[in-house]
Order: sequence, then structure tokens, then C-alpha cells
Amino acid sequence: MRQLKVGIIQQHNTADREQNKERLAAGIRELAGRGAELIVLQELHNGLYFCQTENVNEFDQAEPIPGPSTEFYGALAKECKVVIVTSLFERRAPGLYHNTAVVMERDGSIAGKYRKMHIPDDPAYYEKFYFAPGDLGFHPIDTSVGRLGVLVCWDQWYPEAARLMAMQGAELLIYPTAIGYESSDTEEEKERQRDAWTTVQRGHAVANGLPVVTVNRTGHETDPSGQTNGIQFWGSSMVVGPQGEFLYRAPIDEEVREVITVDLERSEQVRRWWPFFRDRRIDSYGDILKLFA
Repeated sequence: MRQLKVGIIQQHNTADREQNKERLAAGIRELAGRGAELIVLQELHNGLYFCQTENVNEFDQAEPIPGPSTEFYGALAKECKVVIVTSLFERRAPGLYHNTAVVMERDGSIAGKYRKMHIPDDPAYYEKFYFAPGDLGFHPIDTSVGRLGVLVCWDQWYPEAARLMAMQGAELLIYPTAIGYESSDTEEEKERQRDAWTTVQRGHAVANGLPVVTVNRTGHETDPSGQTNGIQFWGSSMVVGPQGEFLYRAPIDEEVREVITVDLERSEQVRRWWPFFRDRRIDSYGDILKLFA
């Protein structure tokens, strides 16, 4: 049995970026001390979710890769001898920015990066203003703990992204995330949205026979413009197995530091029972490349 101990940090961020990073550092050290080999952080974890408004001054938060954050988390990875999945606001060039996940190897080096491919543009989630779509494609990142299919938040609604990662040998799918409730929705609608979010990712696990690790933020963040009541992030970070079974699910409204054991060999057996890859009709899927058929 090839087991991997996965650490997750579900955190409520504040406007104090340095304090957020120090709390994450404390969490990484704690989880490493509890045996975690891979630690996954939430989307844009250094600060507040700034995409609630369109403000050119927010671009000042962006940084190059390599840069200060990769140096900070790389040093932690080396100190704790763990692999860390980070999520950063990348400044690629003047006027060109990305929402980028960077994987730090346990020796402190950059194992690889993934630029978010699907960019939302909804009330309070104005990401198209800030981020150019990724141009690195859907390719897993090889690390000392396995081949990681790293995607980011809005990507988690797209079966194509998960499938392409699985087809290239990803051993688990990973989604740093920032998603929550819109304040004007009814309680019933809020729960339908959270259930749909949970269900689609469990579906990726089932359809691809892979574990899925999703780490969301929690707590309320104010809309700086005052046009909305802000976002109540719904937490609910989870780790599921290759049949969609819950290995762990975090509360909605609490900060969490947890270690979950994932059996990476189980996927092989599950794919023998449910041979979805064997039965794919690749000769008949041409229309998938059209925007609408």
C-alpha cells in the first residue's frame, strides 16, 4: 500500500498579508510535525480575495515567479521537508498577470507551476479584470510525493480539465479554491450551490478513479466598494477517494489544519472495477473541441 499523508490549511484571511503568511507558516510546521508529506493551501492565500472589485491598485500585490513568495514557501518546504502547493498572484510582465499555482519541492526548489485556465467574471468574482487565462495547458507536476494534477478553483467545474490531467498520469487532483455565498441568496439556494460544488468534484474523482484534494478559505470578507455585503466563504475543504468517498470534509465556518491519509494504490484497483478509460469512445468525441455543437 502506497500511502500519502496530505495536509490541508483552511484559513480565514485578514488584510494583514504578513500575518496571514506567518499563520500559514505555523500551520505548515504543525502539519509537517504531524507527518504530512504534501501540504495544500487555499487560492490566493497570502491576502484577502481582492477580486470582489475592479481596482488597478490591487495589481501592486502581484509578484514575479520566482519571487518573494516562492522564496518564503520554498524555505518552509526545505525546513519541513514537505511538498507545498501554493497559489499566487503572478506578475509575468507589465500589464500581464496570472492566477498561478506553484508547487514547491521538499528541497525548496520549484517543482512546477500551473496558470489558472478558466477565469470567471461574475459579481464579486471579477477575475477577468486581473488575470489572463493560463497558457501552460493541463499538465501534471512531478514531485517527490507523486504526480500532482494541480488546477485552481473555477477549473474545478470542468470535466475536461480533470480528464486531461488524469490522462497524463496524475495520481491525484488538487484544487486551491476561494468560493462562498452571495449574501442575497436564500438559505436553500446557498446550500444548493455548496452541494453542487461538492458533487462536481466528487464526480471528477469517480469519473477518473483518482483522489481529489480541495482547499477552500473560510470566514467573511467585506466588499471594499460597499456594493455588496461581501463574501461568506463556505470552507468545506475536502479530500475524497477515487470512488468519491469522503476521506475528510471540513466545517463551513472554522479554520482547519488537518492531515488525511490517501491510498494512492487504490486508484489502480478502482479503475479495474470501473474501466472508464478502456471504454472511452475517442473516435466519436470530435465535437468536444467546438464551443457549441
